[in-house]
Amino acid sequence: MTSIGFRIKPVRSTLPRDLIARAARLPASNIGDVMNRNACMVGTLRPYGKPGLAVAGPAFTVRVRAGDNLMLHKALDLAAPGDVVVCDAGGFLQQAILGEIMARYAVSRKIAAVIIDGAIRDADSLAQLDIQIYAYGATPAGPYKDGPGEIGYAVACGGQVVQPGDLIVGDGDGIVVVPQTEAETVIAEAETHNAKEVKTMAAIAAGTVDRSWVDATLRARGCQLAP
Repeated sequence: MTSIGFRIKPVRSTLPRDLIARAARLPASNIGDVMNRNACMVGTLRPYGKPGLAVAGPAFTVRVRAGDNLMLHKALDLAAPGDVVVCDAGGFLQQAILGEIMARYAVSRKIAAVIIDGAIRDADSLAQLDIQIYAYGATPAGPYKDGPGEIGYAVACGGQVVQPGDLIVGDGDGIVVVPQTEAETVIAEAETHNAKEVKTMAAIAAGTVDRSWVDATLRARGCQLAP
């Protein structure tokens, strides 16, 4: 009998710690911008953890059956400190996949964040914990614990495909997924992009910002501007 649907293949990330630290200092939006706005999870995934807590770390992937969190429990046992557990729960909102007890256990394991492609519960308590939790919504209905599920394989979450070990960066805006093999290049480009935005904001504050690009763009598209 095939093991598909009940299998575990933990994969350890090779992302350098200094690269993860650099990513953590960047807005997720800057990283998404340099990836052509094509690597961000959907905006309906919202943060339920401690307000203002941004995260960056390697993806530890798990897929569960809708309404069942057996394999997520095992993923929390296996994930390394600093990992971001990315759980494909099929977008199911009728039952929570994670609540306060599991979140507190994740904190004890020093897991950086948990992203649930589905629902959570105990929302008020999660907001007090030193971990970031993303989900589509909250419900008091709890999960089953029967399986099946898989750990260490590619998953779908928030409209993105996530491979084990990919760099996950999240803040109050949401989450961006950076392929592990391209992380160094992407973060370097995002740092350059961020530096330009910092200069622009300084120019706004000084009253010297150049807005000529707006009219130039409109003219290039055939817009007739008033004299």
